[in-house]
Amino acid sequence: MLDRAKTSEPLSATPHLHADGVSPGQQRRAVLITAVLLIAVMAGFYMYQRAQEKAMQAALSMPRPPTPVEATIATVGPIARSLSGIGTLQAVHQVTISPEVGGRIVKIYFESGASVKAGDPLVQLFDDPLHGDLATFEAQQRLAELTLKRSQELLTRNFQSQEVVDQNQSLLDSARANVAKTRAQIQQMLVRAPFTGELGVRQIEAGGYLSPGSPIVTLTDLSKLWVNFTLPEQAATQIKIGQVVHMKADAYPNRTFDATVTAVEPQISTQTRTLLVQATLSNADHALLPGMFAKTDAVLPETENAVIVPETAVDYSLYGEAVYMIQEDGKDAKGNPVFKVKRAVVKTGARFDGKVAILSGLVGGERLVASGQLKLNDGATVSVEPGNALSTAPGTTRY
Repeated sequence: MLDRAKTSEPLSATPHLHADGVSPGQQRRAVLITAVLLIAVMAGFYMYQRAQEKAMQAALSMPRPPTPVEATIATVGPIARSLSGIGTLQAVHQVTISPEVGGRIVKIYFESGASVKAGDPLVQLFDDPLHGDLATFEAQQRLAELTLKRSQELLTRNFQSQEVVDQNQSLLDSARANVAKTRAQIQQMLVRAPFTGELGVRQIEAGGYLSPGSPIVTLTDLSKLWVNFTLPEQAATQIKIGQVVHMKADAYPNRTFDATVTAVEPQISTQTRTLLVQATLSNADHALLPGMFAKTDAVLPETENAVIVPETAVDYSLYGEAVYMIQEDGKDAKGNPVFKVKRAVVKTGARFDGKVAILSGLVGGERLVASGQLKLNDGATVSVEPGNALSTAPGTTRY
């Protein structure tokens, strides 16, 4: 037993190793290094955030440059009112020329698109038989005149009775009637222009046969036109004969034509609930043509004085309508005036010609921001730029 104990191997002093070959001491060192690295990263992130906050505070503490704006003045004056409508241009005198009787076309006196005067010949139809009839009736008229003259002379001598004189008078009247009728028929064979105007496209050819009522050509008097337009039924009490109407056509977007109300339909359309109005305008230069689309503004009497500003000066938002008033707030280091804006809530009224009436919130004479207010807030510093420095919506009025 003793020999066996002596011969057994001594106990090993080597540290116990894990299955992966890493000792507990090495594990503790790895955990310690990882913790130190994590603390270093967090400390760096904290220092970065602090630097960002300091930079932001420094930026916020720096004075902002003034916002460039355009200025306008709130004026006081009458409000121009109007009723807007849409309509169509129509010629006062326009017809499709056609013959009263039928016949073969002998001669055409006009060309398409020509200008004619009232009474100018347009088309000659074949009328030779009628001239023959006229010659016969004129001969009968001359014979009836001679016969009546002899009868009257004999009556004065009591050689002729009054009855015979009356019969000869009847024959003369009948002959004269036949002559007048035949001359009228001959005149019908020559188609003339009923009034002065512009001809359209010719629809006939020489040698063709025209039936009564067949179209020959259109004739339009362009010197005067009607503007037929509609207004809401609420305008029935406001529109009157003689009122001025400003009209625009798509063909002339930069030109306004003036017309005068000459007729108002005495009833409201049951289908559209609108009122038909007719205005007359002079078209001496023949710029407008019948059938053109028309945008109308019937001018109403002006109202009493009100505060008026450009429509671009009003700031429209979910919280209401407001304007920015420009006020002087001291001077800078160089002695130049410093301008700041104050937001004022207003109530708007009628809009016209790029302007808007202010019903409340202004008294007139205030200096307002007309353009550039999108970047403003109450109390912001601004610099007033010349009128052409910023783009302004059409219709802005500068003072």
